[in-house]
Amino acid sequence: MPVDRLLPTDEARDLIALTRDFADKRFLPIVDEYETAERYPDGLFAEMGEAGLLGLPYPEEWGGGGQPYEVYLQVLEELGARWAAVAVATSVHGLACHPLFTFGTDEQKQQWLPDLLEGKLIGAYSLSEPQAGSDAAALNCKASSTDGGYTVTGPKAWITHGGIADVYNLFARTGEGSKGISCFLVPRDTAGLEFGKPEEKMGLAAVPTTSATYDDAFVDEGRRLGAEGQGLQIAFSALDSGRLGIAAVATGLAQAALDAAVDYAQERTTFGRRIIDHQGLGFLLADMAAAVDSARATYLDAARRRDAGQQYSRAAATAKLVATDAAMKVTTDAVQVFGGYGYTRDFRVERFMREAKITQIFEGTNQIQRLVISRALAAPAR
Repeated sequence: MPVDRLLPTDEARDLIALTRDFADKRFLPIVDEYETAERYPDGLFAEMGEAGLLGLPYPEEWGGGGQPYEVYLQVLEELGARWAAVAVATSVHGLACHPLFTFGTDEQKQQWLPDLLEGKLIGAYSLSEPQAGSDAAALNCKASSTDGGYTVTGPKAWITHGGIADVYNLFARTGEGSKGISCFLVPRDTAGLEFGKPEEKMGLAAVPTTSATYDDAFVDEGRRLGAEGQGLQIAFSALDSGRLGIAAVATGLAQAALDAAVDYAQERTTFGRRIIDHQGLGFLLADMAAAVDSARATYLDAARRRDAGQQYSRAAATAKLVATDAAMKVTTDAVQVFGGYGYTRDFRVERFMREAKITQIFEGTNQIQRLVISRALAAPAR
């Protein structure tokens, strides 16, 4: 059932209606087939760009939608309720636009940002490495200065849209320590850049996640975003926004699981009554609904802080933690509501549960979110 949303403007209400209509028509008829076959939806992101759904939180002057983050995240939630893999890739695309918009020169933005925001180019994020996931300061991929640019050598891992996206925010080492990392916008067809085969994942199978290897790949100096050594600052500033995107997608996934469970509980009967009328099951559904509502309220609080120009790192970590833990619990409980049927692939709740797990891991594991929150709490004492 559609969520009754409190939206700030008529334009925002129209945007949510557009999103629901687009996703209902383009996502729902094919999502089960494509996820089962691990098949990429060719052309779908171009359609989303044409519909204006890929650059919503960025200014109209650059080709974006000019929407507050509060509205953009509710669009992501609607997408996530219908196809989590595509919604995650949409969030990652928005994440990949952040370094260019925030730290790029006017010339760099003019060259690449409009095409990214309009969906003519798809962006991806390349921070993690096989031995440097949560510990981003431990990157080994190296960018050595050379005439006119940098020569990049080393591995990267866990790249959403890897091998398909057109450009990649690459974070590579240009010096020593945590201040020795720089950010680059690297095109897919760079000589010396090779992508690994897609990971065999538990869920989100329709959009590939790959590794990448740079072997003396030349990257033009004009593709460095920000100052040399500013990479971790860029990465972490983008991740605050990215965590909110994942929180919104996770909330949408949980809402879809709740809706499926409620529909089933209203139709299924035992002992002469609908199972929703049995108090034990009704209370379980009530707890699921409370978890979804809490997740949504938490990410909206963080988004409104961001829109108001306030510090929101702790709020983003809280939203990501609360929403993704809620998604894992709600989808698991939805399988329980369906009983044995929930354990089969005849019903979407089985897929929802598998998809929910990764939301607790990427954009910083939930243990990292707890670290961010605890450090924020300790800061006044220091």
